[in-house]
Amino acid sequence: MPTQAGARRLVIASGNAGKLREIGAIMAPLQIEVIPQRALGVSDAEEPHPTFIENALAKARHASAATGLPALADDSGICVAALGGAPGVHSARYAGEPRSDARNNEKLIATMADIVDRRAHYYCVIVLVRSADDPEPIIGEGIWRGEVARTPAGNGGFGYDPWFWLPEQRMTAAQLPVEEKNRISHRALALAAIAGRVRERFTHEHQ
Repeated sequence: MPTQAGARRLVIASGNAGKLREIGAIMAPLQIEVIPQRALGVSDAEEPHPTFIENALAKARHASAATGLPALADDSGICVAALGGAPGVHSARYAGEPRSDARNNEKLIATMADIVDRRAHYYCVIVLVRSADDPEPIIGEGIWRGEVARTPAGNGGFGYDPWFWLPEQRMTAAQLPVEEKNRISHRALALAAIAGRVRERFTHEHQ
């Protein structure tokens, strides 16, 4: 449906290149232009909260306040059953600053060296706000179940993907074709959960 110029622009409150690629690819069918917040000079928001949903909301409201645009943010991480859900919200900084996928993975595997129960899941919550003080954010969540592998495999993806074993696919997330990952991942499921509402909101408000 035709829209006003700029009506379908959406700022993505993330500086993570992997997330930006995945979100951009998944949002493309909605014909919404996604703009990384850094392209608009927006700094990363603080993420001090103990839950994924609170952090996602904080990031989305921060980006929307800084740009005046609708904003979408996700907060996600890997949750390991035997570790009580850790690394959880601390997944990106599990091994401390500066962020490093390699060091995060090293710490996780070292921590799990003697653990038999390898069950884990990726969790993602995605929030879209129309404005910084939007009282009705659109919220979706996704869970992607797997196991922590004992050896890494694959060069795709990012984060913990080389160590995230998918029993049904008999491969790691890093070995999964991009198109397949964008269909079944935690982020894909969270976006799918809100895609219809995002389309409805953009179409209704900008037709």
